Amino acid sequence: MSGDFRVRDVSLAPKGRLQIEWAESRMPVLRLISDEFIRSKPLSGIKISAVLHVTKETAVLVKTLIAGGADVWLAGSNPLSTQDEVAAALVDEGAHVFAWRGESRDEYYWCIERISEVMPNIIIDDGGDLHAYIHAKELFKELIGGTEETTTGVQRLRILEKEGRLKYPVIAVNDSYTKYLFDNRYGTGQSTIDGLLRATNILVAGKVAVVAGYGWVGRGIATRLRGMGARVIITEVDPIKALEAVMDGFDVMPMSKACEVGDIFITATGNINVIRAEHMIKMKDGALLANSGHFNVEINIDDLESLATSKRRVREHVTEYLLRNGKRVYLLAEGRLLNLVAAEGHPSEVMDLSFSNQAYAVKYLVENKGKLRNAVYKLPDELDRAIARLKLRSMGIEIDELSEEQIKYLSSWELGT
Repeated sequence: MSGDFRVRDVSLAPKGRLQIEWAESRMPVLRLISDEFIRSKPLSGIKISAVLHVTKETAVLVKTLIAGGADVWLAGSNPLSTQDEVAAALVDEGAHVFAWRGESRDEYYWCIERISEVMPNIIIDDGGDLHAYIHAKELFKELIGGTEETTTGVQRLRILEKEGRLKYPVIAVNDSYTKYLFDNRYGTGQSTIDGLLRATNILVAGKVAVVAGYGWVGRGIATRLRGMGARVIITEVDPIKALEAVMDGFDVMPMSKACEVGDIFITATGNINVIRAEHMIKMKDGALLANSGHFNVEINIDDLESLATSKRRVREHVTEYLLRNGKRVYLLAEGRLLNLVAAEGHPSEVMDLSFSNQAYAVKYLVENKGKLRNAVYKLPDELDRAIARLKLRSMGIEIDELSEEQIKYLSSWELGT
Protein backbone atom coordinates (compact mmCIF):
# COMPACT_ATOMS: atom_id res chain seq x y z
CA MET A 1 0.00 0.00 0.00
CA SER A 2 1.29 3.47 -0.86
CA GLY A 3 1.79 5.83 2.07
CA ASP A 4 0.54 8.98 0.38
CA PHE A 5 -3.09 8.96 -0.75
CA ARG A 6 -6.58 10.18 -0.01
CA VAL A 7 -9.58 8.03 -0.85
CA ARG A 8 -12.98 7.62 0.76
CA ASP A 9 -12.43 4.27 2.50
CA VAL A 10 -9.49 1.89 2.10
CA SER A 11 -11.62 -0.96 3.48
CA LEU A 12 -13.48 -0.98 0.14
CA ALA A 13 -10.38 -2.47 -1.55
CA PRO A 14 -11.60 -6.12 -1.69
CA LYS A 15 -14.73 -5.04 -3.58
CA GLY A 16 -12.57 -2.93 -5.87
CA ARG A 17 -10.26 -5.84 -6.65
CA LEU A 18 -13.23 -7.87 -7.86
CA GLN A 19 -14.26 -5.01 -10.16
CA ILE A 20 -10.72 -4.74 -11.54
CA GLU A 21 -10.53 -8.50 -12.13
CA TRP A 22 -13.78 -8.28 -14.10
CA ALA A 23 -12.35 -5.53 -16.28
CA GLU A 24 -9.01 -7.28 -16.76
CA SER A 25 -10.73 -10.41 -18.05
CA ARG A 26 -12.19 -8.28 -20.87
CA MET A 27 -9.05 -6.28 -21.70
CA PRO A 28 -6.76 -8.82 -23.39
CA VAL A 29 -4.62 -6.32 -25.31
CA LEU A 30 -3.70 -4.36 -22.23
CA ARG A 31 -2.90 -7.63 -20.45
CA LEU A 32 -0.47 -8.51 -23.25
CA ILE A 33 1.15 -5.07 -22.96
CA SER A 34 1.37 -5.54 -19.19
CA ASP A 35 3.18 -8.84 -19.71
CA GLU A 36 5.58 -7.05 -22.07
CA PHE A 37 6.12 -4.27 -19.51
CA ILE A 38 6.83 -6.78 -16.72
CA ARG A 39 9.65 -8.25 -18.83
CA SER A 40 11.20 -5.04 -20.18
CA LYS A 41 10.44 -2.48 -17.40
CA PRO A 42 10.39 0.46 -19.87
CA LEU A 43 9.14 2.89 -17.20
CA SER A 44 11.66 2.21 -14.44
CA GLY A 45 12.32 5.37 -12.46
CA ILE A 46 9.51 7.26 -14.21
CA LYS A 47 7.03 9.25 -12.12
CA ILE A 48 3.61 9.53 -13.77
CA SER A 49 0.84 11.91 -12.69
CA ALA A 50 -2.55 11.14 -14.20
CA VAL A 51 -5.97 12.77 -14.12
CA LEU A 52 -8.39 10.10 -15.28
CA HIS A 53 -11.83 8.76 -14.43
CA VAL A 54 -11.05 6.38 -11.58
CA THR A 55 -12.88 3.34 -12.88
CA LYS A 56 -12.12 -0.37 -13.01
CA GLU A 57 -10.80 0.05 -16.57
CA THR A 58 -8.48 2.89 -15.55
CA ALA A 59 -7.22 0.61 -12.79
CA VAL A 60 -6.04 -1.91 -15.40
CA LEU A 61 -4.02 0.85 -17.10
CA VAL A 62 -2.55 1.99 -13.78
CA LYS A 63 -1.54 -1.60 -12.93
CA THR A 64 0.10 -1.87 -16.38
CA LEU A 65 2.12 1.30 -15.79
CA ILE A 66 3.19 0.07 -12.36
CA ALA A 67 4.16 -3.27 -13.94
CA GLY A 68 6.42 -1.28 -16.26
CA GLY A 69 8.24 0.22 -13.28
CA ALA A 70 6.39 3.55 -12.96
CA ASP A 71 5.50 5.41 -9.78
CA VAL A 72 1.87 6.46 -10.40
CA TRP A 73 0.03 9.43 -8.86
CA LEU A 74 -3.67 9.51 -9.77
CA ALA A 75 -6.51 12.02 -9.40
CA GLY A 76 -10.05 11.85 -10.77
CA SER A 77 -11.02 13.79 -13.88
CA ASN A 78 -14.62 14.34 -12.76
CA PRO A 79 -15.92 14.94 -9.22
CA LEU A 80 -18.69 12.38 -9.69
CA SER A 81 -17.04 9.62 -11.74
CA THR A 82 -14.71 8.01 -9.19
CA GLN A 83 -15.56 4.44 -8.16
CA ASP A 84 -14.52 4.54 -4.51
CA GLU A 85 -13.90 0.80 -4.25
CA VAL A 86 -11.54 0.96 -7.23
CA ALA A 87 -9.66 3.92 -5.75
CA ALA A 88 -9.14 1.91 -2.56
CA ALA A 89 -7.93 -1.15 -4.47
CA LEU A 90 -5.40 0.94 -6.41
CA VAL A 91 -3.91 2.20 -3.16
CA ASP A 92 -3.34 -1.46 -2.30
CA GLU A 93 -1.59 -1.87 -5.67
CA GLY A 94 0.89 0.85 -4.74
CA ALA A 95 -0.59 3.85 -6.57
CA HIS A 96 -0.88 7.25 -4.89
CA VAL A 97 -4.60 7.95 -5.36
CA PHE A 98 -6.29 11.25 -4.56
CA ALA A 99 -9.90 10.76 -5.62
CA TRP A 100 -13.32 10.11 -4.16
CA ARG A 101 -16.85 10.37 -5.50
CA GLY A 102 -18.61 13.63 -4.70
CA GLU A 103 -15.60 15.98 -4.51
CA SER A 104 -16.31 19.69 -4.29
CA ARG A 105 -14.76 21.94 -6.91
CA ASP A 106 -12.05 22.98 -4.43
CA GLU A 107 -11.34 19.36 -3.51
CA TYR A 108 -11.14 18.42 -7.20
CA TYR A 109 -8.41 21.00 -7.81
CA TRP A 110 -6.67 20.15 -4.52
CA CYS A 111 -6.27 16.58 -5.80
CA ILE A 112 -4.78 17.88 -9.07
CA GLU A 113 -2.44 20.12 -7.10
CA ARG A 114 -1.38 17.19 -4.94
CA ILE A 115 -0.33 14.98 -7.87
CA SER A 116 1.32 17.89 -9.71
CA GLU A 117 3.59 19.08 -6.94
CA VAL A 118 5.53 15.78 -7.02
CA MET A 119 7.16 17.02 -10.27
CA PRO A 120 6.20 14.17 -12.63
CA ASN A 121 8.16 12.96 -15.64
CA ILE A 122 5.05 12.05 -17.61
CA ILE A 123 1.49 13.31 -17.28
CA ILE A 124 -1.65 11.57 -18.52
CA ASP A 125 -4.78 13.68 -18.79
CA ASP A 126 -8.46 13.35 -19.62
CA GLY A 127 -9.91 16.76 -20.43
CA GLY A 128 -6.87 19.02 -20.15
CA ASP A 129 -7.21 20.23 -16.55
CA LEU A 130 -3.87 18.68 -15.52
CA HIS A 131 -2.09 20.13 -18.56
CA ALA A 132 -3.60 23.55 -17.78
CA TYR A 133 -2.53 23.35 -14.12
CA ILE A 134 1.02 22.26 -15.00
CA HIS A 135 1.31 25.20 -17.39
CA ALA A 136 -0.24 27.72 -14.99
CA LYS A 137 2.11 26.70 -12.15
CA GLU A 138 5.13 26.16 -14.46
CA LEU A 139 5.85 22.68 -13.13
CA PHE A 140 7.96 21.63 -16.14
CA LYS A 141 11.31 20.89 -14.51
CA GLU A 142 11.21 17.09 -14.73
CA LEU A 143 8.66 16.69 -17.54
CA ILE A 144 9.45 14.49 -20.53
CA GLY A 145 5.99 14.82 -22.06
CA GLY A 146 2.31 14.06 -21.67
CA THR A 147 -0.73 12.41 -23.23
CA GLU A 148 -4.33 13.49 -23.66
CA GLU A 149 -7.37 11.23 -23.83
CA THR A 150 -10.23 13.46 -25.03
CA THR A 151 -11.32 15.70 -27.89
CA THR A 152 -11.86 18.54 -25.41
CA GLY A 153 -8.38 18.22 -23.97
CA VAL A 154 -6.68 17.98 -27.35
CA GLN A 155 -8.48 21.17 -28.40
CA ARG A 156 -7.06 23.02 -25.41
CA LEU A 157 -3.55 21.72 -26.11
CA ARG A 158 -3.68 22.73 -29.78
CA ILE A 159 -4.55 26.26 -28.67
CA LEU A 160 -1.48 26.26 -26.41
CA GLU A 161 0.63 25.00 -29.31
CA LYS A 162 -0.78 27.60 -31.70
CA GLU A 163 0.03 30.36 -29.21
CA GLY A 164 3.57 29.03 -28.80
CA ARG A 165 2.99 28.30 -25.11
CA LEU A 166 3.07 24.49 -25.06
CA LYS A 167 6.06 23.54 -22.90
CA TYR A 168 6.48 19.82 -23.66
CA PRO A 169 5.52 17.25 -26.33
CA VAL A 170 2.06 15.69 -26.03
CA ILE A 171 0.65 12.56 -27.63
CA ALA A 172 -3.00 13.17 -28.59
CA VAL A 173 -4.25 9.66 -27.82
CA ASN A 174 -7.72 10.81 -28.88
CA ASP A 175 -6.43 11.16 -32.47
CA SER A 176 -5.51 7.48 -32.69
CA TYR A 177 -7.87 5.49 -34.91
CA THR A 178 -8.14 2.73 -32.33
CA LYS A 179 -9.30 5.36 -29.84
CA TYR A 180 -11.78 7.71 -31.47
CA LEU A 181 -13.29 5.30 -33.99
CA PHE A 182 -14.21 2.86 -31.23
CA ASP A 183 -14.14 4.53 -27.80
CA ASN A 184 -15.93 7.70 -28.89
CA ARG A 185 -18.46 5.97 -31.11
CA TYR A 186 -19.15 2.54 -29.64
CA GLY A 187 -18.05 3.20 -26.06
CA THR A 188 -19.80 6.53 -25.48
CA GLY A 189 -22.74 5.51 -27.62
CA GLN A 190 -23.52 2.47 -25.50
CA SER A 191 -22.56 3.86 -22.09
CA THR A 192 -24.59 7.06 -22.57
CA ILE A 193 -27.72 5.01 -23.23
CA ASP A 194 -26.81 2.86 -20.21
CA GLY A 195 -26.64 6.01 -18.05
CA LEU A 196 -29.91 7.32 -19.45
CA LEU A 197 -31.74 4.08 -18.67
CA ARG A 198 -30.23 3.63 -15.21
CA ALA A 199 -31.10 7.21 -14.28
CA THR A 200 -34.67 7.22 -15.60
CA ASN A 201 -35.84 3.72 -16.61
CA ILE A 202 -37.75 5.34 -19.48
CA LEU A 203 -38.90 3.68 -22.68
CA VAL A 204 -36.79 5.10 -25.50
CA ALA A 205 -38.91 3.72 -28.35
CA GLY A 206 -41.26 6.27 -29.80
CA LYS A 207 -39.63 9.30 -28.20
CA VAL A 208 -37.99 12.21 -29.99
CA ALA A 209 -34.31 12.40 -29.04
CA VAL A 210 -32.22 15.47 -29.83
CA VAL A 211 -28.45 14.92 -30.05
CA ALA A 212 -26.36 18.10 -30.10
CA GLY A 213 -23.20 17.50 -32.09
CA TYR A 214 -22.44 14.91 -34.77
CA GLY A 215 -18.83 14.15 -34.06
CA TRP A 216 -17.86 10.56 -33.29
CA VAL A 217 -19.54 10.71 -29.88
CA GLY A 218 -22.74 12.20 -31.29
CA ARG A 219 -22.79 9.64 -34.09
CA GLY A 220 -22.54 6.80 -31.59
CA ILE A 221 -25.30 8.14 -29.37
CA ALA A 222 -27.63 8.94 -32.27
CA THR A 223 -27.17 5.52 -33.87
CA ARG A 224 -27.96 3.66 -30.66
CA LEU A 225 -30.97 5.83 -29.85
CA ARG A 226 -32.34 5.10 -33.31
CA GLY A 227 -31.66 1.41 -32.78
CA MET A 228 -33.85 1.53 -29.68
CA GLY A 229 -36.74 3.05 -31.60
CA ALA A 230 -36.28 6.78 -30.99
CA ARG A 231 -36.86 9.37 -33.66
CA VAL A 232 -33.54 11.24 -33.67
CA ILE A 233 -32.84 14.87 -34.49
CA ILE A 234 -29.29 16.21 -34.87
CA THR A 235 -28.25 19.80 -34.19
CA GLU A 236 -24.92 20.98 -35.64
CA VAL A 237 -22.88 24.08 -36.47
CA ASP A 238 -20.55 22.32 -38.93
CA PRO A 239 -22.17 22.10 -42.40
CA ILE A 240 -20.19 18.98 -43.37
CA LYS A 241 -21.19 17.08 -40.23
CA ALA A 242 -24.76 18.28 -40.64
CA LEU A 243 -24.81 17.03 -44.23
CA GLU A 244 -23.38 13.69 -43.11
CA ALA A 245 -26.16 13.38 -40.51
CA VAL A 246 -28.75 14.02 -43.20
CA MET A 247 -27.14 11.39 -45.45
CA ASP A 248 -27.17 8.98 -42.50
CA GLY A 249 -30.93 9.38 -42.33
CA PHE A 250 -31.32 11.75 -39.38
CA ASP A 251 -33.39 14.92 -39.23
CA VAL A 252 -31.23 18.03 -38.85
CA MET A 253 -32.42 21.38 -37.53
CA PRO A 254 -31.24 24.18 -35.24
CA MET A 255 -31.73 23.84 -31.48
CA SER A 256 -34.23 26.72 -31.62
CA LYS A 257 -36.60 24.37 -33.45
CA ALA A 258 -35.55 21.04 -31.95
CA CYS A 259 -36.18 22.34 -28.43
CA GLU A 260 -39.92 22.46 -29.13
CA VAL A 261 -40.26 18.81 -30.18
CA GLY A 262 -37.65 16.83 -28.23
CA ASP A 263 -38.38 14.47 -25.34
CA ILE A 264 -34.71 13.68 -24.64
CA PHE A 265 -31.78 16.07 -25.14
CA ILE A 266 -28.17 14.86 -25.05
CA THR A 267 -25.28 17.26 -25.68
CA ALA A 268 -22.00 16.02 -27.18
CA THR A 269 -20.29 19.10 -28.63
CA GLY A 270 -17.44 19.99 -26.27
CA ASN A 271 -18.68 23.58 -26.31
CA ILE A 272 -20.33 25.88 -23.81
CA ASN A 273 -24.01 26.80 -23.39
CA VAL A 274 -25.42 24.63 -26.17
CA ILE A 275 -28.79 24.46 -24.40
CA ARG A 276 -29.76 27.84 -22.95
CA ALA A 277 -32.75 29.63 -21.41
CA GLU A 278 -34.37 30.40 -24.76
CA HIS A 279 -34.42 26.68 -25.51
CA MET A 280 -35.47 25.48 -22.07
CA ILE A 281 -38.50 27.74 -21.86
CA LYS A 282 -39.89 26.27 -25.09
CA MET A 283 -39.41 22.59 -24.17
CA LYS A 284 -42.17 20.08 -23.62
CA ASP A 285 -43.36 19.35 -20.13
CA GLY A 286 -41.21 16.45 -18.89
CA ALA A 287 -38.22 16.96 -21.20
CA LEU A 288 -35.00 15.25 -20.11
CA LEU A 289 -31.66 17.13 -20.30
CA ALA A 290 -28.39 15.17 -20.32
CA ASN A 291 -24.76 15.69 -21.29
CA SER A 292 -22.06 13.41 -22.70
CA GLY A 293 -19.50 16.14 -23.35
CA HIS A 294 -16.48 16.17 -21.05
CA PHE A 295 -17.34 19.19 -18.90
CA ASN A 296 -20.65 20.22 -17.34
CA VAL A 297 -20.86 23.40 -19.41
CA GLU A 298 -22.99 22.36 -22.38
CA ILE A 299 -26.31 22.75 -20.56
CA ASN A 300 -26.48 26.22 -19.00
CA ILE A 301 -27.43 25.26 -15.44
CA ASP A 302 -27.45 28.90 -14.29
CA ASP A 303 -30.14 29.59 -16.88
CA LEU A 304 -32.09 26.57 -15.69
CA GLU A 305 -31.88 27.76 -12.08
CA SER A 306 -33.04 31.26 -13.05
CA LEU A 307 -36.05 29.91 -14.95
CA ALA A 308 -37.15 27.59 -12.15
CA THR A 309 -39.57 28.42 -9.35
CA SER A 310 -38.59 25.25 -7.51
CA LYS A 311 -36.47 22.13 -7.86
CA ARG A 312 -36.28 18.73 -6.18
CA ARG A 313 -34.35 15.47 -6.48
CA VAL A 314 -36.84 12.87 -7.71
CA ARG A 315 -34.41 10.01 -8.40
CA GLU A 316 -30.75 9.49 -7.53
CA HIS A 317 -29.49 11.17 -10.69
CA VAL A 318 -32.59 13.16 -11.72
CA THR A 319 -33.40 16.71 -10.60
CA GLU A 320 -36.83 18.13 -11.48
CA TYR A 321 -37.03 21.84 -12.26
CA LEU A 322 -40.47 23.46 -12.23
CA LEU A 323 -40.25 26.38 -14.65
CA ARG A 324 -42.15 29.62 -14.30
CA ASN A 325 -44.37 28.63 -17.24
CA GLY A 326 -45.60 25.63 -15.26
CA LYS A 327 -43.65 23.03 -17.24
CA ARG A 328 -41.14 20.61 -15.73
CA VAL A 329 -37.75 19.69 -17.13
CA TYR A 330 -35.44 17.07 -15.67
CA LEU A 331 -31.67 17.48 -15.46
CA LEU A 332 -29.76 14.19 -15.37
CA ALA A 333 -26.46 13.69 -13.50
CA GLU A 334 -26.18 17.41 -12.64
CA GLY A 335 -25.29 18.07 -16.28
CA ARG A 336 -22.05 16.11 -15.92
CA LEU A 337 -20.99 13.07 -17.95
CA LEU A 338 -24.13 10.93 -17.93
CA ASN A 339 -22.34 7.68 -18.71
CA LEU A 340 -19.94 7.99 -15.77
CA VAL A 341 -22.21 9.56 -13.16
CA ALA A 342 -25.32 7.43 -13.66
CA ALA A 343 -23.56 4.34 -15.06
CA GLU A 344 -20.05 2.81 -15.08
CA GLY A 345 -18.52 4.48 -18.12
CA HIS A 346 -17.37 2.68 -21.23
CA PRO A 347 -17.39 -1.11 -21.49
CA SER A 348 -14.04 -2.69 -20.65
CA GLU A 349 -13.69 -4.14 -24.16
CA VAL A 350 -13.49 -0.71 -25.80
CA MET A 351 -11.29 0.82 -23.08
CA ASP A 352 -8.88 -2.02 -23.84
CA LEU A 353 -8.07 -0.15 -27.05
CA SER A 354 -7.97 3.35 -25.58
CA PHE A 355 -5.76 2.46 -22.64
CA SER A 356 -3.46 0.34 -24.79
CA ASN A 357 -2.89 3.57 -26.73
CA GLN A 358 -2.11 5.33 -23.46
CA ALA A 359 0.38 2.67 -22.37
CA TYR A 360 2.20 2.74 -25.71
CA ALA A 361 2.12 6.55 -25.79
CA VAL A 362 3.84 6.75 -22.40
CA LYS A 363 6.47 4.21 -23.50
CA TYR A 364 7.01 6.16 -26.75
CA LEU A 365 7.54 9.44 -24.88
CA VAL A 366 10.10 7.87 -22.55
CA GLU A 367 11.96 6.20 -25.43
CA ASN A 368 12.07 9.48 -27.37
CA LYS A 369 13.04 11.76 -24.49
CA GLY A 370 14.65 14.93 -25.84
CA LYS A 371 13.90 14.08 -29.48
CA LEU A 372 10.43 15.64 -29.78
CA ARG A 373 9.62 19.31 -30.05
CA ASN A 374 6.95 20.97 -27.92
CA ALA A 375 3.97 20.04 -30.09
CA VAL A 376 0.86 17.88 -30.19
CA TYR A 377 1.58 14.54 -31.89
CA LYS A 378 -0.47 11.61 -33.01
CA LEU A 379 0.64 8.18 -31.80
CA PRO A 380 2.63 6.62 -34.68
CA ASP A 381 0.38 4.66 -37.05
CA GLU A 382 2.44 1.48 -36.65
CA LEU A 383 1.60 1.40 -32.93
CA ASP A 384 -2.06 2.16 -33.67
CA ARG A 385 -2.20 -0.75 -36.13
CA ALA A 386 -0.32 -3.04 -33.73
CA ILE A 387 -3.05 -2.47 -31.15
CA ALA A 388 -5.73 -3.26 -33.75
CA ARG A 389 -3.94 -6.49 -34.71
CA LEU A 390 -3.67 -7.59 -31.10
CA LYS A 391 -7.37 -6.88 -30.56
CA LEU A 392 -8.36 -8.88 -33.64
CA ARG A 393 -6.15 -11.76 -32.54
CA SER A 394 -7.78 -11.74 -29.10
CA MET A 395 -11.17 -11.98 -30.83
CA GLY A 396 -10.04 -14.96 -32.92
CA ILE A 397 -10.25 -12.99 -36.17
CA GLU A 398 -7.72 -13.37 -39.01
CA ILE A 399 -7.23 -10.89 -41.85
CA ASP A 400 -5.42 -10.95 -45.18
CA GLU A 401 -1.87 -9.76 -45.75
CA LEU A 402 -0.52 -8.00 -48.82
CA SER A 403 1.48 -10.15 -51.22
CA GLU A 404 4.90 -8.98 -52.45
CA GLU A 405 3.27 -8.19 -55.79
CA GLN A 406 0.63 -6.02 -54.11
CA ILE A 407 3.21 -4.21 -51.99
CA LYS A 408 5.23 -3.43 -55.14
CA TYR A 409 2.10 -2.20 -56.93
CA LEU A 410 1.15 0.14 -54.10
CA SER A 411 4.68 1.54 -53.84
CA SER A 412 5.14 2.24 -57.55
CA TRP A 413 3.90 5.08 -59.75
CA GLU A 414 4.72 3.32 -63.04
CA LEU A 415 2.23 0.45 -62.73
CA GLY A 416 -1.34 1.20 -63.71
CA THR A 417 -3.97 -0.35 -65.97
